[in-house]
Formats: sequence, structure tokens, C-alpha cells
Amino acid sequence: MAKTIKEINEKLKKGEAVVVTAEEIIDIVKKEGVKKAAQKVDVVTTGTFGPMCSSGAYFNIGHATEKIKLGGGRAYVNDVPVYTGFAAVDVYIGATALSDDEPRNKVFPGEFKYGGGHVIEDLVAGKDLKLVATAYGTDCYPRKKLETWINIKDLNEAVLFNPRNVYQNYNVAVNLSEKVIYTYMGMLKPNLGNASYCSAGQLSPLLNDPYYKT
Repeated sequence: MAKTIKEINEKLKKGEAVVVTAEEIIDIVKKEGVKKAAQKVDVVTTGTFGPMCSSGAYFNIGHATEKIKLGGGRAYVNDVPVYTGFAAVDVYIGATALSDDEPRNKVFPGEFKYGGGHVIEDLVAGKDLKLVATAYGTDCYPRKKLETWINIKDLNEAVLFNPRNVYQNYNVAVNLSEKVIYTYMGMLKPNLGNASYCSAGQLSPLLNDPYYKT
């Protein structure tokens, strides 16, 4: 008999729900079959992806007492620039965004101590982040500058985006040469000394179905 979302939510409230990860469900299905696994398991969590160069986060900060229109203006979170080409209080930060005064690799190979990925990590960790924004101002949005602290608990929305987690041929970078290579995916040691990779893991439909049979 199929379970309803309402029934599963009730089991979650009572602490009786059976919750497994996307990796765990694979072995359960292999051992017990799809039908029995569906009867036994209530929730399958899907947090097996990893952030990568195309990752980012969108969030809505809500309106200030004197309204400001961020769209068309400039904004920074912890000194890292965020994209404001949305509506009044929406911003997007990319994982590879860097502050204006970040030296990048002018002192080769660069340290890249803090950027968009760190901002997202701090946001998810519940830390207070400093938002500084400037706008051109209108009669309906008169404010032209805003400096405040934001926290994920106070945001109207916060959404993590990972658009390339199912990119089939974007799995790993290695170095076959005799010298160290510094790439945007990090340092690659010579002679296959390490590997840099990212995918959706157990959730990736392209890795699970490389010949597109389903």
C-alpha cells in the first residue's frame, strides 16, 4: 500500500520514520527489491552532491525599513560581490566570486583565502554576514545605501544551486606531467599524485545510466 506524504510527516513527528541516504538505499534495494524497500523506507535524503565551480546561492534578504532596490545596484556580502540583476531584494552569489581587493594569483600561485564558496559555507553555518549595498534610488525605493548584517535564519529564501552536478564528463582532473600544475580546480600534483573531482555521486543519472537506457 502506498504511503501518503501526510502519513510520512506524522511518522517523522513521532520519530518513527525510517530515513536513509541515497547511498544506503541502493544496497537496500539490491538486497530486498524495490517493492519491499519502498514499504520499509519512508524518506531518502538526497544531500550527496558537492559544490563545484558552477555552484552558487540565491537569497532574498527582505525589505529594509526605508526600502532600497538592489536590482541594478551593487552589493557585497563579507566584501565578496553578489549579483543584483533581479528584483528589489534578491541577490545571487557564485562559488568562485572574489572580493575586489583579492590579489588572485598576482603572487603566484595565489592563496584565494576567501570568496563566494566561503560566504555560502558561512551562511549555511548560521554565521552573521555583512551586507553592503548601493542603489540609484527611486520615489518608491528612496534608499541609496544599506549596511546591515544578515543571517540565514532571517532570510525569506535561501536556495543552493548546483547546475552541473549531473555533467557526465566533468568527473576528475589529474596531472600526468612531472611538475606541479596550479589550476582553478586546485593544485594537481605530478605523476597522478592527487585528483580533483566532483559529481552528484549516487544521485547522478548520467553516471548511473551512462548509455541513457532509462
